[in-house]
Amino acid sequence: MSAQLRDIAGELAEVLWREHTVYRERSGGVVIRGEHVRRWISLAPAGGRDEVLVRAGRILDGGTTAPARSEAVVPLSAGTGVLAAACRRLLAEAAADATPVTPGRAAPKRPKRSTRSTRSGKAARRGGSGKHTSFGSWVILACVAGVIALYVYSTATRG
Repeated sequence: MSAQLRDIAGELAEVLWREHTVYRERSGGVVIRGEHVRRWISLAPAGGRDEVLVRAGRILDGGTTAPARSEAVVPLSAGTGVLAAACRRLLAEAAADATPVTPGRAAPKRPKRSTRSTRSGKAARRGGSGKHTSFGSWVILACVAGVIALYVYSTATRG
């Protein structure tokens, strides 16, 4: 199986990238590294005889590899085209997870979530925003402060 994986990895590497490095892992799998795209693909025997576990991830600064971002089990009998399509999908997922930050530029902002889904049920039923103190609450706080001030004033003038 290891020799078969090595042959398939060589064919797959030619289809995916012009520049690549193929090497065998200790576990018997094969890794294809694309340094110019900063991605890697791993092919390892899966549970079935005719299946291969395909994992994809990023290559970090300094050449170390990040853990796999995604994986899939693909039948070897499907051919190199189907295997290449699965690898491209996994590589696209790994690229989508990576948000490169260039010096001097801020990271892209995440889309805001709906405020209705993040509010508590009581705030959503009331129609209030749930984020800030509402006007009615400020009025109540002002009345309580006024009563306390009136009490302090009356005790100070009597006493």
